[in-house]
Amino acid sequence: MRYVSTRGAAPVLRFADTLLAGLATDGGLYVPESWPRLPHGVATLADRPYADVAVEVMWPFVEGDYERDEFASLVADSYATFDDPEVTPLYRLDESLWLLELFHGPTLAFKDVALQLVGRLFDHELARRGERVTIVGATSGDTGSAAIEACRDRDGIEVFILHPAGRVSEVQRRQMTTVASSNVHNLAIEGTFDDCQDLVKALFNDPPTREKLRLSAVNSINWARVMAQIVYYVRAAARVGHGTPVSFAVPTGNFGNVFAGYAARRMGVPIPQLVIGSNRNDILFRFLEAGDLEMRDVEPTISPSMDIQVSSNLERLLFELYGRDGAGVAELMEAFRTDGAVTIGTERLARVAEVFAGARFDDDETRAVIAAEYERDDVLIDPHTAVGVGAARACRRDPAVPMVALATAHPAKFPDAVEQATGIRPALPDRLADLLDRPERYETLPNDVDAVRDHLLATAVLG
Repeated sequence: MRYVSTRGAAPVLRFADTLLAGLATDGGLYVPESWPRLPHGVATLADRPYADVAVEVMWPFVEGDYERDEFASLVADSYATFDDPEVTPLYRLDESLWLLELFHGPTLAFKDVALQLVGRLFDHELARRGERVTIVGATSGDTGSAAIEACRDRDGIEVFILHPAGRVSEVQRRQMTTVASSNVHNLAIEGTFDDCQDLVKALFNDPPTREKLRLSAVNSINWARVMAQIVYYVRAAARVGHGTPVSFAVPTGNFGNVFAGYAARRMGVPIPQLVIGSNRNDILFRFLEAGDLEMRDVEPTISPSMDIQVSSNLERLLFELYGRDGAGVAELMEAFRTDGAVTIGTERLARVAEVFAGARFDDDETRAVIAAEYERDDVLIDPHTAVGVGAARACRRDPAVPMVALATAHPAKFPDAVEQATGIRPALPDRLADLLDRPERYETLPNDVDAVRDHLLATAVLG
């Protein structure tokens, strides 16, 4: 498998080079040159262990860069870290609505599903090449801790994570800032997540800095992140539908998680509908309503991981909508950055609407969903999951088609919101019980690329 940039001007790469590159040199995102089909269909995967399904689904994307047994060993090690033998267990909420729990990894969020593997792939590839990289990532809350947990204490990796100061939950922040590993650095940026994301992209688009630091990325701009997330769509569809149609509802701000569902659909999984749940930062909801992309100010909410107004991974869908015309996508994204607004037109919007639907929930509505699900099903869900469950109930087209809502974080990561809604304060697992007492370590920097660049150059271990 080879990978091409959504903007058409970067080198075509194999998987291992795509993994280490992260963002393409033309500013685009890497995608497969073509979409593989699942070799034996969906139904055959229903009763197989998660790691076996993961190898089957991901093998077409990595074949040629690994021996199959070698890749299978990395996958098995990745999911041995999860506290549920099912890795991503499914629970039935009602006759046709299911909850897919994606928070049983080390940092209690869905990002672990991909990043536990991505960290091992980095380590394996860098050791094979005798190289080291500097990973720079932006987080709206969960990616940072998952990336740190995956990359901590690895000899070939130094990791810098940017988070928006004061705009993540205390549990999210402390899961990043209490890690004492010498190769881990946390930067609190005086701005929003979009500002953090822009700073990361600016560093990648600065060739001297990119080369000197050997920059790489673990955000969902890295194709390997999306690839690993395809697996849980395939396995959930197999277990719920056994080869018949299954729809999914996904709380998302950056579009990476739901794009993995789109990728599963392109691989042959019968997914008739993908529902997107948005909070007040609703650029994706507005895009689905009118085909417009318009930048607005980021508003803080009780679902901070979705406090995003520039959805990077949407570019991968736009690449498909524009007939894989990289030059056309590059022009569109440049206009979006310059003008703050673009439109895809009615014909492309109609194609989007064939698959996608969306709903928007403010904080009060989100708390109401948390309360209703606890009263109805005796289950505690975090505010991001609540947005997804609410969207699932609001947007499903065919009641006869099962719907799977993605539970993206453990409720204890957002205890204030859950307690406000239900009166119950969810407790962290025992292994994190002392998290709020651990010493923190981070630097606060202005929203300024020069300041961030200077800090990285002064701090990173180069060579």
